[in-house]
Amino acid sequence: MKSTRVAILAASVLLAAAVPILAHHSFAAEYDSNQPITLKGVVKELKWTNPHAYVYVDVKNDGGKTDTWALETLSPNALARQGWNRDSLKTGDAVTVEAYKAKDPRPLKDGSIHGNGRSFTLASGKRVFVGAAEDGGPQSSTATGK
Repeated sequence: MKSTRVAILAASVLLAAAVPILAHHSFAAEYDSNQPITLKGVVKELKWTNPHAYVYVDVKNDGGKTDTWALETLSPNALARQGWNRDSLKTGDAVTVEAYKAKDPRPLKDGSIHGNGRSFTLASGKRVFVGAAEDGGPQSSTATGK
């Protein structure tokens, strides 16, 4: 009886440990590689959170109104390994972003438009690569240099 309880407990622990692995999504599951976009705007906010950091960028749309794009990037750890930190992008920074639209066109709960930010170019011309081949997304043109 005791060994049965131990076996059930061990199986439960293994199953619980596998849930985060199952929850992680690939690029192709959420974004459309056939819809690359270039956005020019101003950084509204940087959320340095796991499992992915987000950069919120205010972009003027064709009608002259401002849309906020929520652009998913790599994890904070992966960004730090590429030389980023919380201060790499600041509120008010002008940026040009190479991105991909989300497959689901509905705005997020906060009203922002969801996308995957592959690279950000600051007004100074400094280009920061944030995409990675491991996520299943298209290879960025910035993969070979910063």
